[in-house]
Amino acid sequence: MTSLWPYVTPGIPDELFEQLPGIPLTSREVRLLLLGYLRLKARSVLWDVGAGTGTVAIEAALLCPQGQVVAVERDEEVASLIRRNCDLFGLKNLEVIEGIAPDCLPELPYEPDCILVEGGRPLKETLLESWQYLATAGRLAVTATNLETLYTVSETFAALRVRNVEAVQPAVNRLESRGNHQVFAAVDPIFILSGEKGE
Repeated sequence: MTSLWPYVTPGIPDELFEQLPGIPLTSREVRLLLLGYLRLKARSVLWDVGAGTGTVAIEAALLCPQGQVVAVERDEEVASLIRRNCDLFGLKNLEVIEGIAPDCLPELPYEPDCILVEGGRPLKETLLESWQYLATAGRLAVTATNLETLYTVSETFAALRVRNVEAVQPAVNRLESRGNHQVFAAVDPIFILSGEKGE
């Protein structure tokens, strides 16, 4: 909890995060689903690979005050944005790493029991490399926004023998004001695939 978000529940409104033009932000509704599929614990260690604006990483760090979150982002300007948002929420348990996955993964701190892959090219290699560092019984979640990515994730999950695989494609509509009318506007569709690492 912080003065900016004084609640124990996730779901920080998008407008509370500092943003950059042209850099997509994981919407609140999708963040809520991702956090649910990660199944975080109080002391969880999460790697957020391809963290973008860092909204998921920030919510995870707030939920796991005794844990540790590592946000990996290749773009220096976007990584700086994550750091500024960490300062906004007073976070001390989130470390931002500027690096390109999968090459930077061997140098990341801590052993993760949760990994979220929101980006990284080549994706298959990023998933394979991430899997090596994931603790036994740990959770892996991946986002996909197109058919090619969805196929790659599905194929790689099968090769890795990911257990208890779950896949969801939520349909989210938000009430928005346009002129003097209120309309429902669709949030960009996204697939979330998740599963566990066996013994």
